Amino acid sequence: MISAAFLKDPNDPAWKNDPAIKDWLSFMDQYYPKGDRASSAAVYGYAAAETLVQVLKQCGDDLSRENVMRQAAALRDYEPSVFLPGIKINTGPENFQPIKQMRLVQFDGRTWQPIGDVIESAFSGVPKNWTRSEKVENGAAR
Repeated sequence: MISAAFLKDPNDPAWKNDPAIKDWLSFMDQYYPKGDRASSAAVYGYAAAETLVQVLKQCGDDLSRENVMRQAAALRDYEPSVFLPGIKINTGPENFQPIKQMRLVQFDGRTWQPIGDVIESAFSGVPKNWTRSEKVENGAAR
């Protein structure tokens, strides 16, 4: 079975001793003991919270709405601890989508094994620089 992922799977034995997963499990024990430890949504929420902490650190002492939004649009190669290795968040003034990368993974009967390199622009849709004919050729014309 082949799938695509950007988060570590806490149910995968490959991450059993990973410090980030151990921290996430401790967080769950303390703040959400009835939470589903098999839920990727809980892991995603933790990654989102880590990313917000990064934005607030970048804000320094200026926690105005304007600066929070400016810093949220200025993340550079930020790697939440529960993201798969090599997956990074990059945002910009015209680019608010934080997750644009993923990895193909294959289940070997025990764990999810990565296949190849990180896939860039995995969630980005049609590249902005494509011409109309390229959109038509690739089935992306509207």
